[in-house]
Amino acid sequence: MSGRRPGRPRSGPSTEPAGAPAQPGGSRTRRPPPVWFFDLDNTLHDASHAIFQAINGRMTDYVERHLQVDREQANQLRLTYWRRYGATMLGLMRHHAVDPHHFLRETHDFDIAGLLRAERGLARLFARLPGRKVLLTNAPGAYADEILRALGLHRRVLARYAIEQMRLHRSFRPKPSRSMLRHMLARERVPRGAAILVEDSAANLRSARAVGFRTVLVFGHSRGPTHLRSGRQFGLRVRSVLELPRAHARLRG
Repeated sequence: MSGRRPGRPRSGPSTEPAGAPAQPGGSRTRRPPPVWFFDLDNTLHDASHAIFQAINGRMTDYVERHLQVDREQANQLRLTYWRRYGATMLGLMRHHAVDPHHFLRETHDFDIAGLLRAERGLARLFARLPGRKVLLTNAPGAYADEILRALGLHRRVLARYAIEQMRLHRSFRPKPSRSMLRHMLARERVPRGAAILVEDSAANLRSARAVGFRTVLVFGHSRGPTHLRSGRQFGLRVRSVLELPRAHARLRG
């Protein structure tokens, strides 16, 4: 665990929804400033380049070692729990009583900065982009903090929620949990219509859209299906977060 404090609630601006009727005298209610919720892996950096391989390998090592199964069984369990619960850790907790904090430390203990690949200009992007920025990641806090620092974003993203903070009623509820996403809107006191989730995961974006977020799919780092780049299920599709200053005016509600 990183030892940092999670983001503190802030008082938001007017809660008047976008598209409100014109006021007397012809003025129109303005949309409140956006609150950007950014995913981390494959959104702010290219985790598919090398970091995911390192994490997946260490997770498989952990399962093999602690459950005393062979390599093939360990890899299959890792994938099965990830697909079923959204995080391998949750399956190991539920079925094998694994300590989540020990699991996170063991599986993210490697040379993160040496494997990091990201585009230049992210700090300038965050300075230019209007509105508050919040990190919302299923990754552990210490890992997320190290990447933000390496990207030069640690002073730009003051509210940070890693998987350790995604707990409701004493249970972990990482993305795509709708109850957790609603809780984040309340905790950050986001005005109606102001929340935007920027993600590479279609499942997470669908849940966010269902509870009131506007959504941005980032597909440039993904090695997944190309069909996610088309269709109208997302408010906006961009190859890179660097496109957001120009593209966010096209973001549908």
